[in-house]
Amino acid sequence: MLDPLYTAEEMRAAEAGHDVPAMMERAGRAVAEEALRRYPDARSFGAVCGGGANGGDGRIALEVLRAAGRTAEEGTEGDVLVDALFGTGFTGEPRPDAARLIDDLNGSGVPIVSVDLPSGVDADTGEIAGAAVRADVTVTMHGRKVGLEVAPGRFKAGDVVVADIGLEHRDTNHRLVLREVLSIVPRKRPSDTKYTAGALLVVGGAPGMTGAVSLTATAAFRADAGYVTVCAPGESLPVLEGRLVEAVKRPLEEAQDAVAKHDALAIGPGLGRSDDRHVLVRGLLEESDLPAVVDADALYDLEPFERSAPTVLTPHEGELGRLLGRDSAWVAAHRLAAVTGAAERFGCICLLKGADVLIAAPGTGVFVAALGPPSLATAGTGDVLTGVIGAFLAKGMEARMAAAAGAVACDVAARLGPARGLVASDVVALLPAALE
Repeated sequence: MLDPLYTAEEMRAAEAGHDVPAMMERAGRAVAEEALRRYPDARSFGAVCGGGANGGDGRIALEVLRAAGRTAEEGTEGDVLVDALFGTGFTGEPRPDAARLIDDLNGSGVPIVSVDLPSGVDADTGEIAGAAVRADVTVTMHGRKVGLEVAPGRFKAGDVVVADIGLEHRDTNHRLVLREVLSIVPRKRPSDTKYTAGALLVVGGAPGMTGAVSLTATAAFRADAGYVTVCAPGESLPVLEGRLVEAVKRPLEEAQDAVAKHDALAIGPGLGRSDDRHVLVRGLLEESDLPAVVDADALYDLEPFERSAPTVLTPHEGELGRLLGRDSAWVAAHRLAAVTGAAERFGCICLLKGADVLIAAPGTGVFVAALGPPSLATAGTGDVLTGVIGAFLAKGMEARMAAAAGAVACDVAARLGPARGLVASDVVALLPAALE
């Protein structure tokens, strides 16, 4: 269910005590073989090689390419170029001469194969402080690096291929979430009723935003919840009566009383941002002991709260920026730091949405769920995710695993749909197939 994601320090620990020349030989050969496999018609290869082990890997790759009958030299001339400038130990901004080489690689107009990770990307965080190579494929050694899966680094890596260089796998602080996480989502038992299969209370749906709460409630049902109640403002209830067939509808002022009959809360989709809604959110969080997922308007002006029950916040970059007193651009550039900072500040699970969904808990590493296709970038998919996580919490899943499984379920559902023109309701309809 979870694959290791390595930092530079964790890679050094994995390599300790091993034959360095033998590892470099395997690494360089892996790069050359992948380059030949990907680009069989290429007759010439160039490489930009740094002074460290990464550069050594690149030079060995050139030797293997020459042995295969190709022209292979150091420099930026060739049908395919190998980026072996910086390795996992790189941090910060490239110096001017290195930045010029990176610009030459990016401007070459030919495919680029990066060794371990694109030069200029921080292996520990995915952050990019200056110039960075835009690779078509990255051959990474032993295991995926954090910087290959966390944006913005993930957008520079191209296709990632993991090469075996003879090391043993070990525990890492951060983990990549695999599809297999869906296998732990509880199924309905023969003895279940609609109440014992997971009862979710959804709070939101102000006028003009009833679509958000409708997507959340329907997604919860499609994620196999047995019972869903929607508490919404009175003026929205006639609309919801027509949109939601299966869910129970109650006025917003009855939300506190409705808590007792449910197993989990989903607060925020289309709720609105007035002062009374802010008071309602705080009251539901601090006065109930149900697991909760908090999204959208419920995150607006949210301050740390006193709560012992499991809680999952699901902001996008703009919402997380407001929670941390930062702008969205800072969050986009420092996603790992932002999500871990929010988890610590609020003392709960924080799920940062994006192409790389990051899930942090206080004092632990981060889960990365990065299966989602670009088609998920459409309005309403966040509301769907809220409903799925809410359903999984109602079924009794541990909060961080519920968040991870929710992200993967939505990602897999989206992959079952069209590559273009996907809408949020398509993802809802495909959830049962994704869970199978």
